[in-house]
Amino acid sequence: MKVKYIDKRHWRRLIDREYTEVKVNNNRFKGIIGLVTMKKVRDPLEVTVVGQNIIVADDNYKWLQILPEKKRYSITVMFDNKGNPLEYYFDINIKNITQKGNARTVDLCLDVLALPSGEYELVDEDDLMFALESEQITKKQFHEAYMIAHQIMAELENDFKGFQKKIMYCFNKINAKAQKNRQKPQNKTNFEKSKQIKPKQYNQTKNHQQQKKN
Repeated sequence: MKVKYIDKRHWRRLIDREYTEVKVNNNRFKGIIGLVTMKKVRDPLEVTVVGQNIIVADDNYKWLQILPEKKRYSITVMFDNKGNPLEYYFDINIKNITQKGNARTVDLCLDVLALPSGEYELVDEDDLMFALESEQITKKQFHEAYMIAHQIMAELENDFKGFQKKIMYCFNKINAKAQKNRQKPQNKTNFEKSKQIKPKQYNQTKNHQQQKKN
């Protein structure tokens, strides 16, 4: 079955990205939280969710990746360039591997999609059936996929606002770390380093740089 890395390292649509990751272990969440910031995409991605066409990937969009420990699902939340949530995407998985730096899932085909309005749908049932018929998964895994999906949909139905609060807790936690990383002092540039060279040496360096340009 397909292995998916939550940092989107193999996604060709992304030309330039930033990725931040944190491992959390407290009363509110246990697992890996990742944030993919799409600085530049090859082209926008438009999808249909509960009958609505939505662009979920574009320049400066963010994807929040939530990988709970000892659970059989993962969540991707798509945000636009203003920080508004667009879609909640639940992957049903054979297993989650919460290894920092290499966090990934083993996909079990079936997915649940939800909108910020609380509307949701079950998708990719054909893929799950094909996996069963081609003996990529067992009958037990087939039935487990539906069981997990129905548990997720029940939570969305019964307490969607509570679910959104959990999502925003994860988003605020990882977004704060991402901003902190951007504010870290960078290594000195060559120009800054050159200021520390004595005037005579600096002129020699400058002339050498001009020769290289020519």
